Amino acid sequence: MNRREFVLTSSMASLSAVFMGLNYREWGRGLVTASDLQDYLRTLYPVSEPSVDRIVIGDPGTKIRKAGTCWMPYFRTIRKAHELGINVMVVHEPTFYAHWDLDEPKGLFYRTPSPAREKYLEAVERKKKWINDNKMVIIRCHDVLDIVKGFGIPFALGQALGFTNDDIIRSKDYYNVYRIKPDIAWNVAMKVANSLTALNQPGIAFYGDRGRMVSSIGLGTGCICDPVQYQELEPGLSIAVDDTIRTWTQTVYSEDTGDPLVVINHGTAEESGTRLLNAHLSEKFPELEFLHLDQGCTYRWIAGN
Repeated sequence: MNRREFVLTSSMASLSAVFMGLNYREWGRGLVTASDLQDYLRTLYPVSEPSVDRIVIGDPGTKIRKAGTCWMPYFRTIRKAHELGINVMVVHEPTFYAHWDLDEPKGLFYRTPSPAREKYLEAVERKKKWINDNKMVIIRCHDVLDIVKGFGIPFALGQALGFTNDDIIRSKDYYNVYRIKPDIAWNVAMKVANSLTALNQPGIAFYGDRGRMVSSIGLGTGCICDPVQYQELEPGLSIAVDDTIRTWTQTVYSEDTGDPLVVINHGTAEESGTRLLNAHLSEKFPELEFLHLDQGCTYRWIAGN
């Protein structure tokens, strides 16, 4: 199995120290069913309602044989999970091509012109049928994982870049700024790129003044990663994801002002958060087996000759 394929990781023990000292609401029972797992995940952090964090599909009363985690529930991912004996999956992003999954307002697909509308709805039904036929349960942990302190998405990305939570010098919900040794932006960006190769990110995009001295890196949470939204935290170099940046707006600003901007893939930015969630669940409930299906960067890089 090569580095572009999914690699099963079942041991996250080295990450357990991340959770020391974190106080969650008391959980007084073990996990037996998918509903138990969903209930526990919602105790990790209070989020606004309605939330997409819920059981997306499957019987809430399903007894957990083996649980799995992943960032994106691609069809091939849940099939692989089924082969591994997993019957309950905790995922971060949508299963059915829309933020609210099967509860998305009908206008979304029904306003789509033919033949795309019919093709989307056919794909939804085909995936839905396979999940139900195989008695799997898909739980979404999105809003909670985006904001939970200590190991949520922005904290996990910082750790993937080699930082600790002690390196955070300024922060607000969904955003952190980390101190770094002063260096020119190009060198800092190169270090970022090198750190992300382990997440299958083949390269990064850089905008701005490559020679500017910087002493901090700012980053956010997935699509909540627009550098415009965290400028009051005064990052020396900003990191954003490709699902947020428009090459005709933020990048032009960066080029004109020289403010260094690095753009990475959305999957790269959030993969580490799902890994740390898996580590947390494994530590909290050692009687169950939690497997993680690695993904990282979501596209395949093709370089010309």
